Amino acid sequence: MNHDKNHVVIRTIRPGDNVKLASIVRTVLAEFGANHRGTVYYDPTTDRLYEMFLERGSVYFVALVKDQIVGGAGIFPSPGLPTGLAELVKMYLLKEARGIGLGKQLIERCIDFARSAGYTGIYLETMPELKKAMHIYEQFDFYYLNGPLGNTGHFGCQVWMMKNLQESGTHRR
Repeated sequence: MNHDKNHVVIRTIRPGDNVKLASIVRTVLAEFGANHRGTVYYDPTTDRLYEMFLERGSVYFVALVKDQIVGGAGIFPSPGLPTGLAELVKMYLLKEARGIGLGKQLIERCIDFARSAGYTGIYLETMPELKKAMHIYEQFDFYYLNGPLGNTGHFGCQVWMMKNLQESGTHRR
């Protein structure tokens, strides 16, 4: 894949994106050996992302390189989260789309949306297998929590992180 920046597009999800995005989520989890129970690998919403992100206060950004969907990330008001928090969800990129700054662009778009929607913080859940992603989250000032928040049902995630949106400044690069 040619990763010329002129061929990169980030847009919101469309109904026809569901099948490709579900495939990407499951492909990436399997690649890292993180395709176990209690993760989005088995979550039925993974097959209906467009419908899921019709929820008020949510958005899902889809990344395309040369008109091919290569991943995405979203903000969602997950059940049971403390008031003011949203969750960074379904952040996945195919192997060939990594290392070109797309992940950072997606996170920036998600943070900007969360701020504009009035959220005061962003929570996320991940797995130890996804160490590189955790390093990127750290660059955006996400910090580690001792346990989960909310009722996501993703008991397979053993890493929980949080970002305060009320602090001044953006992130370290």
